[in-house]
Amino acid sequence: MDRGLWLSNKDDKDKLDIRELIKTKGLPGAIKHYVGNSQIWRSFFRHSLEDTPKTRMQTVISNVFLHLHPAKVKRHAPLFKFTWCMGGITFFTFLVLTITGVSLMFYYHPNVRDAYWDMKGLENHVPFGLLLRNLHRWGAHLMVITVWFHMFRVFMTGSYKPPREFNWVIGVVLLVFTLLLSFTGYLLPWDQLGFWAVTVGTNMARSTPGLGHEGPFGELLGMTAYNDIRFALLGGSMVGGNALLRAYIWHCIGLPLIVSIFLIVHFWRIRKDGGISGKL
Repeated sequence: MDRGLWLSNKDDKDKLDIRELIKTKGLPGAIKHYVGNSQIWRSFFRHSLEDTPKTRMQTVISNVFLHLHPAKVKRHAPLFKFTWCMGGITFFTFLVLTITGVSLMFYYHPNVRDAYWDMKGLENHVPFGLLLRNLHRWGAHLMVITVWFHMFRVFMTGSYKPPREFNWVIGVVLLVFTLLLSFTGYLLPWDQLGFWAVTVGTNMARSTPGLGHEGPFGELLGMTAYNDIRFALLGGSMVGGNALLRAYIWHCIGLPLIVSIFLIVHFWRIRKDGGISGKL
């Protein structure tokens, strides 16, 4: 058969198929059919768009974000009376804090001369600046509260028991880093409340066993006021510019990265442990 004649017949057949498809599914349905079956679409998505149990499972396990969660959950798992939604609310507040925190970084200089006035300028001169700061501030308080409630719920429902004891430890670590995030953020406004709160907190660090020069075994290990954990936290012997800069770096870069890694492990372990635990 002549090649030109074969191509012509193929084109005519494709046109007939398109017309039939438009008649049966309409124009939007025809477009969806051709896009969904194209090679470009299949290079991104390895499954069809049909709403079936199989495609729902494939959607979860083939997505870089969703695959951290189990493909199926128990019927009682999403119930508010069992989970209180504390884990989800905590993660949501973390996302809100990330977005608002990055926005606040555009208006902040981490030095003792500008920090306080940057905060005041944000509140009084930047459109919706006061709203932005309060979203971050109250979101931080809410995250601490929801983490505690989440831990309480997990304990009361026995969700820390085998095989979930490892994930319970991950949760405790996340609780500690949540409190550290709150503590480091306290100094950034550089007001009297933050200054003296961090002064008291870091003075307590002097009594850390082994790491503080006033704590147990500190003197035995050669700890002094100029090389112990308090000195490392402040970047000096008193709360000043170095302490503000270190709090800023830990609050905006170091601790969020660590929390993100542990959150990924936390979600992954929930999936590997069979989802949210059942009722007692």
